[in-house]
Amino acid sequence: MPRIPHTSPQTLSLFSALLEEPQRWRYGYDLSKQTALASGTLYPILMRLSEQKLLETTWEPSDEPGRPPRHLYRLTADGAALADQRLAARPAKPRTIGPAIQARTA
Repeated sequence: MPRIPHTSPQTLSLFSALLEEPQRWRYGYDLSKQTALASGTLYPILMRLSEQKLLETTWEPSDEPGRPPRHLYRLTADGAALADQRLAARPAKPRTIGPAIQARTA
Protein backbone atom coordinates (compact mmCIF):
# COMPACT_ATOMS: atom_id res chain seq x y z
CA MET A 1 0.00 0.00 0.00
CA PRO A 2 1.54 3.34 -1.01
CA ARG A 3 2.27 5.97 1.62
CA ILE A 4 -0.05 8.98 1.78
CA PRO A 5 1.88 12.09 0.65
CA HIS A 6 2.81 14.72 3.22
CA THR A 7 2.47 12.47 6.26
CA SER A 8 6.08 11.96 7.34
CA PRO A 9 6.78 13.05 10.92
CA GLN A 10 9.15 15.70 9.56
CA THR A 11 6.55 17.18 7.21
CA LEU A 12 3.91 17.11 9.94
CA SER A 13 6.30 18.94 12.27
CA LEU A 14 6.85 21.59 9.60
CA PHE A 15 3.10 21.90 8.97
CA SER A 16 2.51 22.34 12.68
CA ALA A 17 5.08 25.15 12.89
CA LEU A 18 3.75 26.93 9.80
CA LEU A 19 0.14 26.69 10.96
CA GLU A 20 0.88 28.58 14.18
CA GLU A 21 0.76 31.78 12.12
CA PRO A 22 -0.13 30.76 8.56
CA GLN A 23 0.04 34.27 7.10
CA ARG A 24 3.46 35.07 8.58
CA TRP A 25 6.54 34.78 6.38
CA ARG A 26 9.11 32.45 7.97
CA TYR A 27 12.85 31.99 7.46
CA GLY A 28 14.14 28.47 6.95
CA TYR A 29 16.57 28.95 9.84
CA ASP A 30 13.73 29.84 12.23
CA LEU A 31 11.73 26.83 11.06
CA SER A 32 14.77 24.63 11.55
CA LYS A 33 15.18 25.84 15.13
CA GLN A 34 11.48 25.42 15.92
CA THR A 35 11.11 21.96 14.41
CA ALA A 36 14.62 20.67 15.23
CA LEU A 37 14.89 19.53 11.61
CA ALA A 38 18.35 19.58 10.09
CA SER A 39 18.79 21.70 6.98
CA GLY A 40 19.32 18.56 4.86
CA THR A 41 15.84 17.42 5.88
CA LEU A 42 14.02 20.75 6.08
CA TYR A 43 15.01 22.40 2.80
CA PRO A 44 14.06 19.46 0.54
CA ILE A 45 10.62 19.44 2.20
CA LEU A 46 10.29 23.20 1.70
CA MET A 47 11.30 22.87 -1.96
CA ARG A 48 8.82 20.03 -2.58
CA LEU A 49 5.96 21.91 -0.93
CA SER A 50 6.84 25.02 -2.92
CA GLU A 51 6.94 23.10 -6.22
CA GLN A 52 3.51 21.69 -5.39
CA LYS A 53 2.15 25.22 -4.77
CA LEU A 54 1.53 24.48 -1.08
CA LEU A 55 4.04 27.14 0.00
CA GLU A 56 4.62 30.66 -1.20
CA THR A 57 8.22 31.80 -1.33
CA THR A 58 9.87 35.16 -1.65
CA TRP A 59 13.29 36.70 -1.23
CA GLU A 60 14.08 39.42 1.31
CA PRO A 61 17.04 41.61 0.40
CA SER A 62 19.63 42.09 3.08
CA ASP A 63 20.08 45.41 4.85
CA GLU A 64 23.79 44.66 5.27
CA PRO A 65 26.14 45.11 2.31
CA GLY A 66 27.65 41.86 1.07
CA ARG A 67 25.07 39.70 2.81
CA PRO A 68 22.88 37.57 0.50
CA PRO A 69 19.08 37.87 0.38
CA ARG A 70 17.09 35.50 2.56
CA HIS A 71 14.40 33.09 1.42
CA LEU A 72 11.02 33.31 3.17
CA TYR A 73 8.17 30.80 3.25
CA ARG A 74 4.49 30.66 4.17
CA LEU A 75 1.59 28.32 3.47
CA THR A 76 -0.77 28.99 0.58
CA ALA A 77 -4.49 28.58 1.24
CA ASP A 78 -4.30 25.07 -0.29
CA GLY A 79 -1.21 24.34 1.80
CA ALA A 80 -2.91 25.42 5.02
CA ALA A 81 -5.96 23.29 4.21
CA LEU A 82 -3.78 20.25 3.48
CA ALA A 83 -1.71 20.85 6.62
CA ASP A 84 -4.88 21.01 8.74
CA GLN A 85 -6.14 17.81 7.14
CA ARG A 86 -2.87 15.90 7.57
CA LEU A 87 -2.41 17.00 11.18
CA ALA A 88 -6.00 16.08 12.07
CA ALA A 89 -5.56 12.63 10.52
CA ARG A 90 -2.25 11.77 12.16
CA PRO A 91 -2.38 8.78 14.44
CA ALA A 92 -2.50 9.44 18.15
CA LYS A 93 0.67 8.62 20.03
CA PRO A 94 0.31 5.38 21.95
CA ARG A 95 0.04 5.82 25.67
CA THR A 96 2.85 4.34 27.65
CA ILE A 97 2.22 2.44 30.84
CA GLY A 98 3.94 4.07 33.77
CA PRO A 99 5.91 2.14 36.42
CA ALA A 100 3.04 2.17 38.97
CA ILE A 101 0.60 0.62 36.48
CA GLN A 102 3.18 -1.92 35.30
CA ALA A 103 3.77 -3.04 38.89
CA ARG A 104 0.05 -3.62 39.47
CA THR A 105 -0.38 -5.58 36.25
CA ALA A 106 2.68 -7.80 36.75
